[in-house]
Amino acid sequence: MPILDLYEHGEKRKNLAHFATLASLAAVDGEINEKEMEVLKKFAFKLNISDQEFKEIMKKENKYPIETPHSGEKRYKRLFEFFQIIFSDHDIDDEERRIVEKYAVGLGFSPKTAANIIDKSIKIFTGKIPFEDYHELVKRDS
Repeated sequence: MPILDLYEHGEKRKNLAHFATLASLAAVDGEINEKEMEVLKKFAFKLNISDQEFKEIMKKENKYPIETPHSGEKRYKRLFEFFQIIFSDHDIDDEERRIVEKYAVGLGFSPKTAANIIDKSIKIFTGKIPFEDYHELVKRDS
C-alpha cells in the first residue's frame, strides 16, 4: 500500500504528496543523481518527512502521479504552499529551483510561464519586490 494512502487528510498528507511528487519528478529521467538526492533530503527535512517515510517514497516501485488541479487558482495555491515550505529556511538554491520549475510544469504551466511565476515568487518570498508591485498588492484589498 502506498504511504500516501495511510493519511487521508491534513498537513501530513499534503506534505507527503508534495514530497512524493518531487521524488517522482527527480526520477523522471531515470536515476536520481547525487545533487537531486541532496535536494530531496533538504525538502524531506522541510516537509517533516521521517526517514521511514523517505525510504518508502524513494522505492523504485513507488511512483506517484502529479495531481494536476483543473482550477488555475488551485495550481497557484499548490505553488504558494510549496514556496512557503521552500522558504522555511529563507533560501532557494539553483537545484531546488530546477525541481520547482519541473513541479510547476507538472502542474500544467508552460515552461515559460513557470519560470516567470517562479521568478516573481522568489522576489515575493525573499522580500525583494519592487515598490510598484508591493503597492499594487497591498492596495488591492484596501
